[in-house]
Amino acid sequence: MTRPALDNRGARRLFLHRHGLGVTPTGPGKGADLLALIQSLGFVQIDSVNTLARAHDMILYARRPAYRPGHLQRLIEKDRALFEHWTHDASVIPTDYLPHWQLRFRRDAERLRSRWPRWQGEKFLKELQQVRDHVTAHGEVSSAELKAEEAPTSTGWWDWHPSKAALEYLWRSGELAISRRQSFRKYYDLSSRVLGSCPVPEEAETLDWLMQGALDRLGFATSGELAAFWDIASAQEARDWCAAALARGEIEEVEIQGADGAMRRCFARPGTLEGAAELPPAPARMRVLSPFDPALRDRKRAERLFGFHYRIEIFVPAPKRIYGYYVFPLLEAEQLVGRIDMKADRDSGNLQVTRLWPERGISFGKGRRQRLEAELDRVARFAGLDRVVFGPDWLAEPK
Repeated sequence: MTRPALDNRGARRLFLHRHGLGVTPTGPGKGADLLALIQSLGFVQIDSVNTLARAHDMILYARRPAYRPGHLQRLIEKDRALFEHWTHDASVIPTDYLPHWQLRFRRDAERLRSRWPRWQGEKFLKELQQVRDHVTAHGEVSSAELKAEEAPTSTGWWDWHPSKAALEYLWRSGELAISRRQSFRKYYDLSSRVLGSCPVPEEAETLDWLMQGALDRLGFATSGELAAFWDIASAQEARDWCAAALARGEIEEVEIQGADGAMRRCFARPGTLEGAAELPPAPARMRVLSPFDPALRDRKRAERLFGFHYRIEIFVPAPKRIYGYYVFPLLEAEQLVGRIDMKADRDSGNLQVTRLWPERGISFGKGRRQRLEAELDRVARFAGLDRVVFGPDWLAEPK
């Protein structure tokens, strides 16, 4: 039996449309429009690095140029239309999805609590109840407001004082919610006070919701990619769901061509590939993407589709970096054309461009440079800067 197939150009086009990058960026970027955008993406990863603007703000700005950070803050802290929790990393998630996050809370609680006896044992359990009682009696609190005590030995991610660890555990397990942030510091309160109560679906219902939602947002995917999207279902649960959905005729096996010409077997809804042929081309404008953009969060998938290998080099020692500390990918139409090392110099009001590396086979002639400059001007205004300044020898040779 011949499976439906989609060439690489069509696959990239479909993928970008599903990620809100296949159309001209427009819209008010606030209120119902912003919430609808986040719902269509599923979630938006948040990150503290602020060399230019924070990751979540860059993600939303790339799709809504009218967006400003205060618009997201209102949805989270006033409207409570979004809450902050974990997918593959810390993210903002539509509050409508909270019932299905109960499975995440249960699984995080079991997994994290099983680790504790190796590090803090009964000391943690005592602190856990003290923190729970304190928040119940006194309301929202940050870790800095609780008693600080250094961990006796380094424990990696858990190298916190016990009350900080307790706060994080109670948040991950759903007892607490992040009520607000101040200078990116998290404040916690009882989830019931921040988000209210919600029904708890059966596990099977949540797993179906997770798989359906992931497939809708990815367009086509392997079972592993479906599991990784929300990072709640296990790989085996995703395989089982795909087998059952395939037997019911809800999905079909398809062949997707990668940037290297190789075909990869995936799952898609029937008719998805035929619909991809009717999608309009993405606009020719250039866009600066956050390293944590939803279109790039699965690095292997991005490399297969676009031939674009990317990794964050924040934690790589400077002499060993291939590119730079925090390098932004550049999307032009349906192609990733390069990456740019730049940062905001707040004192001078400059967006300082240090280096741009084109991808192999890409030249930055007059037309492309004009599109780049137009985008950098837009990004500078978004970041509250006055001008773009290019360093000496800013345009590098492809690596």
